[in-house]
Amino acid sequence: MPALIEEGRAKVNLTLKVVGRRVDGLHDLESVVAFADCADRLILEPGEVLALSMSGPLADACGDTSDNLVLKAARLLGERVADLKVGHFTLEKVLPVAAGIGGGSADAAAALRLLARLNELSLDDERIMEVALKTGADVPVCVASRACDMSGVGESLLPLDLPTLPCVLVNPRVPVATKDVFNALGLRHGELLIGATDVVMQAPSWPDTSSAIDDWIDALASGTNDLETPAARVEPVISDVLSALRQANGVRLVRMSGSGATCFAIFATDADARAAGEKLRADQPGWWVHAGTLS
Repeated sequence: MPALIEEGRAKVNLTLKVVGRRVDGLHDLESVVAFADCADRLILEPGEVLALSMSGPLADACGDTSDNLVLKAARLLGERVADLKVGHFTLEKVLPVAAGIGGGSADAAAALRLLARLNELSLDDERIMEVALKTGADVPVCVASRACDMSGVGESLLPLDLPTLPCVLVNPRVPVATKDVFNALGLRHGELLIGATDVVMQAPSWPDTSSAIDDWIDALASGTNDLETPAARVEPVISDVLSALRQANGVRLVRMSGSGATCFAIFATDADARAAGEKLRADQPGWWVHAGTLS
């Protein structure tokens, strides 16, 4: 059987509200998630043995392959699907690691899509989504890799009709551990970050299919990323990245994604985004910069 290929697109949190911390220690979130046009590439060559090898410019940053989420997802699915067909994965790594754009989660989701194709499983199969959530909070939204309002600990997904948004993504090549950022946030078990009267038990309202890009940018600008301030305490360079993006011509919205350190800027036009990307690459040659789109 020929090799199968999937992409693990970068996930970007356009907004991220921390509702609180559960008694079990997990954090309840509400986040508008989009996906960028940059991605890792995962190849599966069917075979008898489950294995993973790494390639690409950022392969060395991934550490021991035995801890990789691709293998974790495959093993968890194998515990739930009898005689699961597997094989040798090759991950071409181009996205920064520990960067707040779900690179590892996107890779794990790509692995689940590949295994679903190989084993003729539907992506709606409850075992796929069970494994996705057990692998990591960002994996379920990455399975479909389409814009969503994500809530809970990643299990509740409401698809959104997000228009294509010109953007620039910037990572200062400094890894940031999610646990360190949540520790800096400092919520106790069972503590709400927002008042109990502010917790609305219904889907949040976002622009519809007929809305213009400006409507979306205005709506997103009314949100926040509650992890931005604690992440900047963990890695102060995040503030430098945000400042550099805010100085770009034509910028409409600047924010950090996830738990950092990747930050994004949304622009009115593709030309503005490309120009900003070129300037940032020239000014900061040590930073990872991608100019493209979110959708």
